[in-house]
Amino acid sequence: MKMSLAPRIRVAAERIFRQKEAENGRLAGKKRDFVPYIFLAPSFVLVTVFILIPFIDVVRRSFFSAMSNQFVGLKNYIVLFHNDAFRLAGWNTIKFTLVCIPILLIFSLLLALIVSAFKEQRGVFKTSFLLPMAIPVASIVLLWKAVFEKQGLLNAVLEWAGLAPIDWIHSEFAFFVLVFTYLWKNVGYDMVLWLSGISGIPPALYESAQIDGAGAVQRFFRITLPNLMPTVFTTAVLSLLNSFKVFREAYLIAGAYPDKSIYMLQHLFNNWFASLDIDKMCAGAVVMALVVFAVILLLQRLLGREESQ
Repeated sequence: MKMSLAPRIRVAAERIFRQKEAENGRLAGKKRDFVPYIFLAPSFVLVTVFILIPFIDVVRRSFFSAMSNQFVGLKNYIVLFHNDAFRLAGWNTIKFTLVCIPILLIFSLLLALIVSAFKEQRGVFKTSFLLPMAIPVASIVLLWKAVFEKQGLLNAVLEWAGLAPIDWIHSEFAFFVLVFTYLWKNVGYDMVLWLSGISGIPPALYESAQIDGAGAVQRFFRITLPNLMPTVFTTAVLSLLNSFKVFREAYLIAGAYPDKSIYMLQHLFNNWFASLDIDKMCAGAVVMALVVFAVILLLQRLLGREESQ
C-alpha cells in the first residue's frame, strides 16, 4: 500500500511545485514590468507639475481676460492675429526656421560623413565641434560683439579691404548674424546625432555594394540615406526645438527691441510678459505650441512614410 501511494504523492508534489514555480514566474514578471514605472515616476511627476499643469493653465487663461478674469471666448486669438507685432515676429520665426534647419541638417550630415571616414580621430573631431555648446552664452555675446560691432574685427577687415563698414547687429544683416550663430552652435550637436545613425549601419552593406561596383554617391543614396531616416526625424525635431534657444544670444546682443529682421516670437512674448499682457501672451503660446506640434506630426508622417518605402 505504501509503495502504491508513493508515485502518486511524488506526482502531486511535482504538480504543486510546478504550479508554485509558474506563480512565482508570473509574480516576477509583474514585478519586472512594474520596475520601469518606478524609475519613470519622478520624471513624470516633475513634468506634470512644471510643464503639463502650467500649460493647461495657459490654455485656460487664453480664453479669459487678464484684468477681469471673465470668459471672452476667442477674443484674445482675434486680437492676436490682428496684432502687427505678432505677425512680424511669427513671419521672422518661420523664415528663420526655414532657412536654418535645412542648412544645418545638410551641413552637419556632410561633416558627419567626413568625420566617419577618420575612425581614429573621430573623438577629437567630436570634441572640437561640440565645444560651442559648452561655451557660456555671455562669452558668446562678448565674442560676437567683438566681431560684429561697428568697431569690431569684421568691419576692420572691410576697411582694410577698402569697403565701407556695416552695422551688422542693428541692420538687416542681423538676420544673417543670427543664422550664423545658430549654425555655429548646433552643427556639432547634429553631427554627433548623424554619427550615431551612421555607426548603426552594418558595414557588410557597404562592402557588398563596393564589390558590386557601386560608387560613393550610389552607396550614399542607396544605403546611407535610407538607413538614416529615423535619425533624420530625430535630428530635424531637435534642431527645430533648438532654434528657439537662439533668443538668448539675440536678446543679449541687440536687446528687447532689435532690428525688425530678427524680432522673433520670443522677443514678443518677453515684451508682453514685461508689460503684463498675459491674455495675448497665453493665446500666442497656445498657437505656437499647436504649430510646432503640427510640424512635428508632419515630419513624422513624411519621414515615416519614406522609411517604410
